[in-house]
Amino acid sequence: MAEDPRDWEIETQAVRGGLMRTEFGEISEALFLNQSFAYESAAAADRRFSGAEPGFIYQRFGNPTTQMFEDRLALLEGAEACKATASGMAAVQLALMGLVRAGDHIVAGRALFGSCRWILSEWMPRFGVETTYVDATDLDAWKNAVRPNTRAFLVESPANPLLEVTAIGAVAEIAHAAGAKLVVDNVFATPIFQKPLALGADIVVYSATKHIDGQGRVLGGAILGAAELMTEAYKDMHRHTGPALSPFNAWVLLKGLETLELRVRRQTETAAKVADAVAAHGKALKTIYPGRPDHPQAAIIANQMTGGGNVVAFDLGSREAAWRFLDALQIVDISNNLGDAKSMATHPCTTTHRSMPEAERLEIGLTEGWVRMSVGLEGARDLVRDVSRALDAA
Repeated sequence: MAEDPRDWEIETQAVRGGLMRTEFGEISEALFLNQSFAYESAAAADRRFSGAEPGFIYQRFGNPTTQMFEDRLALLEGAEACKATASGMAAVQLALMGLVRAGDHIVAGRALFGSCRWILSEWMPRFGVETTYVDATDLDAWKNAVRPNTRAFLVESPANPLLEVTAIGAVAEIAHAAGAKLVVDNVFATPIFQKPLALGADIVVYSATKHIDGQGRVLGGAILGAAELMTEAYKDMHRHTGPALSPFNAWVLLKGLETLELRVRRQTETAAKVADAVAAHGKALKTIYPGRPDHPQAAIIANQMTGGGNVVAFDLGSREAAWRFLDALQIVDISNNLGDAKSMATHPCTTTHRSMPEAERLEIGLTEGWVRMSVGLEGARDLVRDVSRALDAA
């Protein structure tokens, strides 16, 4: 009797989940670089297009390599279905657009990546969809923002860039009571440390560009949820608007999933040491890391996360001090990406959140002194030395 992959440990799922082999018995997953597929007859093509016969039709609709990535990530997430996209932002846009139409309303946590804020504030209104922003840690604010036409909630947890954590289960209850769906961006926690669907979320989105690739090679994204909702909300939109993930990128991401658990746990161990070093140094006015007991939402973290992740944020008081810190780094790169094998640090106000008006940045506490650091796979002592030296220069 074949084993059920859902019963495997997460390490086994990451290596063997969704595996399909051709008649050649390859060990490394096959890369199918083809746009379309041939049929045995016109009648076979008719059956395939009608859905009466399973199989692939066109790369935009699906591909064997992409399906392996989708199946493996769904297994790790505990989701019934997954749709891969060309980037993380394609996933966020598709996740929201599939749930709303003209005249609908969205409630979102204020602390969001700059491009997510742009979609909600600039793009959605063009199609008659309004958004209300709330303090994502304030459950009453979520309740008070609900309207009769509210159809979706959106939250990042932990949020970019100041690592605010939301009580996903409690917000899900509010959303469902209002007849809305909760979309959770789980990028910072990864499926290793947080399972939003198990906590009550309806949809989970990822930028696979981050930890899932983990080595700075390709773009990718994913949307995950229950099979019925995924079909109803996203199947046709995904097919006809074309945000498909390329098979090559899917193959790279498949290989990234094999080592995701190992990388994220190692990065998290080191991030905790870096966060403690920053907090002890004295130069930072405030240090935020989900693995520290002084995190503002430490109780929520203990309830819904099993690890703090690899991102640390700290406030050096001014743009000048933040830039002096960044310019003094000798090992850590100045870069706006995160989740990479290489450690990276950035100044959010002038990079990732530059498009947000200053008033909106201040609403989430993002002042000019903040630095966001993504801890990689380098030696912990080397990173602590590099960061401490840069703090001296700050």
